[in-house]
Amino acid sequence: MGVSDFKNLKVWRKAHALALNVHRVIPANIFEGSGQEGAKQYARFVRFSVNSTTELEYHLIAVRDLRLIKSTDFKSLSEQTVEVRKMLYGLLRHLDRSSVDPAAPKSRA
Repeated sequence: MGVSDFKNLKVWRKAHALALNVHRVIPANIFEGSGQEGAKQYARFVRFSVNSTTELEYHLIAVRDLRLIKSTDFKSLSEQTVEVRKMLYGLLRHLDRSSVDPAAPKSRA
């Protein structure tokens, strides 16, 4: 898997959909990282995305507690955030294997 084919990654598509739902920038890090020269550099940007999901989770809690969103919206957005975070960790595992073992099996997260 080349690092430039980010649009083919299921995690990017889900992160993009989540960002559209909450007006955040998680997929921007995936996009920016895809322009890097190797898996190790790409993984750095994916880690930024993981951190963004943690930040997003806080913002969701805050708007819920401020009663700016419905509890059903909070639940849905929180579940999407957790799903994207898990997928990002899967992508990180893949990138870590790729940077250590160039013969590692190629898979899409």
